[in-house]
Amino acid sequence: MKDLTRSACLHIAIAILALGLFAAGCGSSEDSADGSAQTAEDTASQDETTNDDADADADADSGDGDIVVSGEGVDVGLFFDGALAEDATTVDCTLNGGAETTCYSLTIAGYPASHDVGPFCPDTIADDSDAGGIWFDGEGVYDLDGDFIVGLAELYDDDEWQMYDEDGNVLVTETAEEFEAAARPDVDPSLENHCVEGALEWLDNGEPITTTVLIPIVPVAADSTAAPQGSQGITLDGVVIAESAPVDAILSAYTIAAFDDCGGHFNPFEGYHMHGATGCSEVGDAADGETPMFGYALDGYPVHSPLADADLDECNGHTTEAAGYHYHANSAEQNQVISCLVGQSVAGEDAGPAGPPQGE
Repeated sequence: MKDLTRSACLHIAIAILALGLFAAGCGSSEDSADGSAQTAEDTASQDETTNDDADADADADSGDGDIVVSGEGVDVGLFFDGALAEDATTVDCTLNGGAETTCYSLTIAGYPASHDVGPFCPDTIADDSDAGGIWFDGEGVYDLDGDFIVGLAELYDDDEWQMYDEDGNVLVTETAEEFEAAARPDVDPSLENHCVEGALEWLDNGEPITTTVLIPIVPVAADSTAAPQGSQGITLDGVVIAESAPVDAILSAYTIAAFDDCGGHFNPFEGYHMHGATGCSEVGDAADGETPMFGYALDGYPVHSPLADADLDECNGHTTEAAGYHYHANSAEQNQVISCLVGQSVAGEDAGPAGPPQGE
């Protein structure tokens, strides 16, 4: 009886031990699965972080010098109603650095959707600044009022300047024929000492001249910075950002190619375009220490209004958390909106006017 009891106890102990080993084995397998899942999560997270860091490093290494290139891409929803003459479309495009990507094809209206055009020239030497626009020549920005017209000879140290008659009336281009003759590279001698201004009704069919441009949807960094060739971009209200106005040619003909207060004017063949950023066509609220956006450069990066006393790169741009990389326009007096481009643009792309009156 004692042997039977001892044998029964031994079997019971073996059974309990087996159950314990089974339970331990199940627990070990479950723990192992949990651990593997956690390890996979950690690995994926680490890989994602590594990829993000690599992307950030790649962005930081793009461009030229200390320029940090980043950006979310062109947002067609930012354009003012009426700024685009046609719906934006997407096309495959090759950029001037060899990159193959996708671009927006944007046909801009060629006439500002956010503000009125003009005035340009004052009527008399008694007029104040409300009667005219502005003039900038690379040295300063001047109100086109009567005092400016009277003071031209002193400003440019040349007694040949006399842009008003004996009754104090300012000599202004008054017809489409006069406008075209004054806007030629070889200005008609009869139109020297004239304030040159154009009008919408003097354009072909009296309608704005539309322009179609291709802009990368997502900017692609260039190997080095480059000066814009031809036009520099477009505004959010549908106007070409032109290259520098040919100031020397204009002044040598004793003319003033008047700009309105938004830094734009007409060309007989290219229509209305802008040469200086003065705060027009801006959208959105600017973050502290920033200025609002008003357009896109041809490489796809946003262009914001001028920003003084900021740490900007050689192309007048920088990167912020809110806006990514973007340019700031030069002050209007410099007669050049964008200093240079950090991104690639469509090979041979020229958004329109080369900067007349008094040019091609």
